[in-house]
Amino acid sequence: MVFLSLHKVRAVVIKTMEYKENDKLVWLYTSELGKITAIAKGSRKSKSKFLSITLPLCYGEYILFKGKNLYNLQEGKIISSFQGLLDNLDKLTYSSYICELIDICIEEGEVNQELFRSFITCMYLLNTDALDYELLIRAFELKILSATGYGLNLDYCASCRKRITVSNYISLSSYGGLCESCEKVHGIYISKPAYNSIKFLMKTPMDKIYKLNVNEEVKRDIRKVITHIISSNYSKKPKSLEMLNYI
Repeated sequence: MVFLSLHKVRAVVIKTMEYKENDKLVWLYTSELGKITAIAKGSRKSKSKFLSITLPLCYGEYILFKGKNLYNLQEGKIISSFQGLLDNLDKLTYSSYICELIDICIEEGEVNQELFRSFITCMYLLNTDALDYELLIRAFELKILSATGYGLNLDYCASCRKRITVSNYISLSSYGGLCESCEKVHGIYISKPAYNSIKFLMKTPMDKIYKLNVNEEVKRDIRKVITHIISSNYSKKPKSLEMLNYI
């Protein structure tokens, strides 16, 4: 007798792809299993029970069993469909971007519950009209950089290890700030307010990002640093990154 190993998870649909005649491959980012790929059989049929729960950005509770190569979707119910994101081009672009980041930066089966909480919080905050979305996205980018080994160290000089409170230069090869005494190579000059803002975004929970208020020049400096690190260190450059430049 074969017993199926069932898994009950909370997850967001970060990507889908048509498979065979009526099926769909669904990439889920979960708290319990990390990023996984599941097959939703019959989900492309108009009357399928899986139709609504396999739409991109859907946050739901899913029951799956592990097959030989893929998880198999058995049941599911919606926690939030995030319809507000689909009705606003800016919000849709931002939310698509963070889903693409998860897909590109996180390995299959890599579990990080703290990152998952930040991801869900980011999705809920994008679904409101209460804060600066660009700073929210920058904060999430910094969280994912830290989770995947590319976090910035801004409290100590990346070269001589002397403690620093602020700098105007970030080394892109050593992932940290440089003190006034060390040689400035392989990095980017930024304003000191931008340096302090990055420190704030790194250390602050997603739901407290609204406390930061900066001008466009500071935002440009922050974006310049983070975009370079993301573009340089992962196997693919997020396509949605280009769309963000038009928002």
